[in-house]
Amino acid sequence: MKQIKGGVTAAKGYEAAAAAAGIKYKERTDMALIYSQTPCTAAGTFTTNIVKAAPVKWDRQIIESGSAVQAIVVNSGIANACTGKEGFGYCKTTAETAAKALNIPEDAVVMGSTGVIGMQLPMEKMKQGIKVLAGKKNSSIENGTEAAKAIMTTDTCEKELAVQIEIGGETVTVGGMAKGSGMIHPNMCTMLAFITTDAVIGKEALQKALSEDVAETYNMISVDGDTSTNDTVLLLANGMAGNREIRYGSGDYRKFSQALHTVNEYLAKKIAGDGEGASALFEARAVGCESTEQARTLAKAVVCSNLTKTAIAGHDANWGRILCAMGYSGAQFDPEKVDLFFESKAGKIQIVENGTAVNYSEEEAAKILSQTEVTAIADIKMGGKEAAAWGCDLTHGYIDINADYRS
Repeated sequence: MKQIKGGVTAAKGYEAAAAAAGIKYKERTDMALIYSQTPCTAAGTFTTNIVKAAPVKWDRQIIESGSAVQAIVVNSGIANACTGKEGFGYCKTTAETAAKALNIPEDAVVMGSTGVIGMQLPMEKMKQGIKVLAGKKNSSIENGTEAAKAIMTTDTCEKELAVQIEIGGETVTVGGMAKGSGMIHPNMCTMLAFITTDAVIGKEALQKALSEDVAETYNMISVDGDTSTNDTVLLLANGMAGNREIRYGSGDYRKFSQALHTVNEYLAKKIAGDGEGASALFEARAVGCESTEQARTLAKAVVCSNLTKTAIAGHDANWGRILCAMGYSGAQFDPEKVDLFFESKAGKIQIVENGTAVNYSEEEAAKILSQTEVTAIADIKMGGKEAAAWGCDLTHGYIDINADYRS
């Protein structure tokens, strides 16, 4: 596997574009298009929140129907959530407009929205934006990057990655882009992720690959504990690589799944590290566990702990908060056997052995915790399974951003 430049336009046959429709933001792009030159097999995963945004309902309907997908239209600024029949009707209008502009079927259009909940989309601006997108789309790496920028809300940077693998002598590319900074919590978050591949793969195998990997990537991140109404991950495969068909459980499937995991994990970590007001990506690893489920539960509890997150913000090795979070996670373990470590590019330090503090240097610990990427490692000594979760520190900046979000 090798990393290559680009994101959603890196794979064969994909085009993208960005447009400034003036939906909410001024002097910046706020609409994006991803388009495949040929119809795609499609897979998707969506928010577990009972309150689901209109585009989530629209996309689930398309994905579950098995329709081939050829275009994704995304807007930022307004979430089209809690907008009733009118909001869902606007999804249909969006699909109709895109279908006409791109000369594809209406049910070949899926979409994503992100931004303020409860506001209706300005459809005249949306329709004009779609026409601009259709006219500007191309397969350049630059257009893919511009599309990634257009879907940002409080994000501080675009998020994209592409990798290549070889299957049956053919080069297969997997590329993606994502957005997310706040309202991020396991079981999908205010995050949108769009993955494209030119692989030949059936719908069942594609959906299984995505669903299995989401459990290890996007569902293992948290910024603020709020599961959004709009979370969506869409994966398109147009088959233009010409490889032999990837079948579930085969060696080719495992190779494809690893490439997909690389892209998804990268995007998930970029979302976590770009949490609103954050100054550091915070990783928690639970090792020595008897099951993957136990490891995931423990790791999630640590990155979701506000007390732990504020300790990271203060570069304070307040390890009691970590053990406390593990203790209320619901996972069973012996706290008197736990070893804890902090690690970053500044080094690694053990702070707890068998449930009690060791004689460590607070100064050295603070230096390690002052880096932009910090890891806490908990070894519970029960087996060979492990898992990682990702979050960020919690600073005053989070309050500043969210207190003024609608203004």
